Amino acid sequence: MKKRLLPWLALLWALAPARAAAGTVVEIRLNEIIHSVSADYVRQGIEHAERTNADAVLVWINTPGGLETSMREMVDAITTSRVPVIVYVAPTGSRAASAGFFILLAADVAVMAPGTTTGASSPVMGPQEMPETLKKKAFSDAAAYLRSFVAKRGRHPEVAELAVTEAKSWTEQEALQAGLIDAVCESREKLFEQFHEREIKRFDGRAQKLALAGARVEPWEMTQRQRFLTRIIDPNIAFLLFVFGLLGLYIEVNHPGFIVPGVAGGICLVLALYAFHLLPVNYAAVLLILLAVVFFILEAMYTSHGVLAVGGVVSMVLGALMLVESPPIPELRVRGEIALAVAIPFAVITVILLRLVLKSRQWPVASGREGLLGQVGEVRQEIGGDAQKGLVMVAGELWSAVAREKIAVGQRVRVVSMEGLLLTVEPHSGGREKPSPAKESGQ
Repeated sequence: MKKRLLPWLALLWALAPARAAAGTVVEIRLNEIIHSVSADYVRQGIEHAERTNADAVLVWINTPGGLETSMREMVDAITTSRVPVIVYVAPTGSRAASAGFFILLAADVAVMAPGTTTGASSPVMGPQEMPETLKKKAFSDAAAYLRSFVAKRGRHPEVAELAVTEAKSWTEQEALQAGLIDAVCESREKLFEQFHEREIKRFDGRAQKLALAGARVEPWEMTQRQRFLTRIIDPNIAFLLFVFGLLGLYIEVNHPGFIVPGVAGGICLVLALYAFHLLPVNYAAVLLILLAVVFFILEAMYTSHGVLAVGGVVSMVLGALMLVESPPIPELRVRGEIALAVAIPFAVITVILLRLVLKSRQWPVASGREGLLGQVGEVRQEIGGDAQKGLVMVAGELWSAVAREKIAVGQRVRVVSMEGLLLTVEPHSGGREKPSPAKESGQ
């Protein structure tokens, strides 16, 4: 009897690790705009679930939308996943709008929490009004792409298209009644309970049964690199980095040797350019920002009674508002108050610094041969009339000096010429003297 049981016990022991590995759900939280970094985060989470043979992927979503290219990357990752993907619009008050609607309907299981919304997926090509032909092409392409996977998920493509053609939105109950989602669940636990042992149809047509009861949830977190990139890819942060980078380099060029502004400005500028690479940047807007800097420089050099400065502020604000070509959602726009709060101080700092630089170039030379000419000093060793050398104290230093006439110790003299290290001086009559370097520096 024992011999007969041994093979069965061995089989159970061999299957134990596999059974322990089962019942795992990888949890991804997409609570931001859709862009290349968030698309990379979702794709890596699904790949991790495939490598670890997880039973499902649960994507919590709360997004106003985002970039179309990044949305398509996420949809492709979901539809080609070997692991079933559940997209859950939660908690209450969340939304899966615009690009988020496509991601929700691409899932194997689409679920919404009470008090959530979805839809409003009409394509928008920047803030300007699209030509009618281009608008039809964009809408037709978006609708066709939506139909390409909605029907395979057993949902209603004709209803789903309304989110594109009419910018229609649905509450969770309306979406359920329209056949766009599979359920409304108050919590993750309710979701697992409702869909446990439920057989679903995968995108490739095969049937698969979900095993969710008592599943171990494994959170999939963003890497530190992804968190950092998510911050700088914010258009407001990217704009600030770009302006601070220009300001830092400007200060370093006009005041060589400060080092810190140059280093900080270079780092900010590189980070801004990297963020611009990840965002759909309108480079006409970048030129407007650079034009604003030119206006500020010209304002410092020429008298325009503030016209150039105002033009620079207007140019920088317009450049900031036009910086990102994206859907009209606040998260993908440079806010107007930030643009003004940056443009005006930038104008003031740039004009003041440049005027100081220009003014400093008009100061008399305070070093070398030119710096000594006209300086007033005091005789420390008598200077003879027959070209006998004496010593004079000029600008805090002792110099050998000659004069055409005899000058006694203690008398004040003015430097009239210099040959090598020998000064030629004359008695100082007490008129206006040239300021010494020590006086010019405020010592």
